[in-house]
Amino acid sequence: MMKINTGVSFKSVLFSTLLAFGLISCNNDDASGNQPAPVTVDYHLTAKTQFVEAGGVKYAYRILGDQAGTPLVLLASLGSSMDDWDPAITNGLAQKHKVILFDNRGVGSSTGQVPATIAEMATDAVVFIKAMGLTKVDLMGFSMGGFITQQILLTEPALVHRAILTGTGPKGSEGLANLPNIIASTANLTPEETFLTFGFTKSEASLTAGKASYQRIQQRKTDRDQPLSQQAGGAQLTAVLAWAKPAPHALNELKAIQQPVLFVQGKNDVPVPVINAINASQSIPNANLVVYPDAGHAAFCQYADRFVQEAVDFLAQ
Repeated sequence: MMKINTGVSFKSVLFSTLLAFGLISCNNDDASGNQPAPVTVDYHLTAKTQFVEAGGVKYAYRILGDQAGTPLVLLASLGSSMDDWDPAITNGLAQKHKVILFDNRGVGSSTGQVPATIAEMATDAVVFIKAMGLTKVDLMGFSMGGFITQQILLTEPALVHRAILTGTGPKGSEGLANLPNIIASTANLTPEETFLTFGFTKSEASLTAGKASYQRIQQRKTDRDQPLSQQAGGAQLTAVLAWAKPAPHALNELKAIQQPVLFVQGKNDVPVPVINAINASQSIPNANLVVYPDAGHAAFCQYADRFVQEAVDFLAQ
């Protein structure tokens, strides 16, 4: 097991880092740190946690909004639960769509153990969606959630109408295998500093916006999820690093995806460099790519107002 210079085990550093990384959420359209324009209804703050059981697992979920049409299911990033989606994104989307947040198996308030492969996580997500009685959904995946979304597009294409992928890349993504070193570099950082390191750039504007986001994500005080367990964090990292292994045929596999896909990526994303979104978007026949400047892994959040509008327009096509 790799050790950090401080003598703290890599497993312990990983666990602490995942708790902070799970908070990488959202910012605003203006990278200066101004708050996003207020939304009509704060669904994110008040949505109740509900449960549906399938395959011996109780899946926790929340429904934001009551809009008609195809529901939008959000798949979270490494180390994240329902509480780690920023209201600037979830509330913005819920004004036009029924948004479903959920904890996959073993995450947050859901029961069971987190599997150690993306394929199994995708299977669990499909089980949840079908247990909800849904036959067609839009998907939005952030980072690891984007890996899961791609897997669902390939294995359960009839279930998906459209997909949004952000902070993500195909199997064998360039630079993703460096994730353990990025995690190790945060060994002596505070949770807030780790949050900023993963999600934002070094510019003053991006850091200011990131600090505001870090505070905003904690606004929900009641009915919050439990942090990920060490088992959950370790299994997720194992799955992500397996996804990072060289996959010569990955881009060719993506050519089978027929659904419209919107990629949104930060120009300065460190965990999943922008080249991965470029390559993947060029491989999917009906894909578009938006790259946000001076933005890192949480680019869609740094430009929340712009992203929400682009997402709403894309889903309405």
